[in-house]
Amino acid sequence: MKQRLRVFMLAVPFMATSLALAQASPSDHTQQPDNTRTNAEASNRDASADSQGNGKQDVDLTARIRRSVMDEKGLSTYGHNVKIVSMNGTVTLNGVVKSADEKSTIHRHAASIAGESKVVDNLKVKAD
Repeated sequence: MKQRLRVFMLAVPFMATSLALAQASPSDHTQQPDNTRTNAEASNRDASADSQGNGKQDVDLTARIRRSVMDEKGLSTYGHNVKIVSMNGTVTLNGVVKSADEKSTIHRHAASIAGESKVVDNLKVKAD
């Protein structure tokens, strides 16, 4: 009885892993996000996460803007996932949004926190 129980206990994790792998379709891993082409543009590579300032002020500034954008429930997933990078007090917004209104809303949040003259808006509206 103990021998059967041990075999069963060893087989259950293997079966669960096999089931999880079987449920994932091969296309899940090959399909690219809608904004892949836009992310490859030079303007979207200028300010990336590795450009983020490590000083307390830059980290705090980015966090406050991110929090403000995330609290805006009317934004799409695209809007909630824009890149926000602060370096020496200047904030750069990169990414793709669904509409001009969404772009304006995100810019307004960044400008209200960092100051209008400190925001570089490289957001692009998704082409249909």
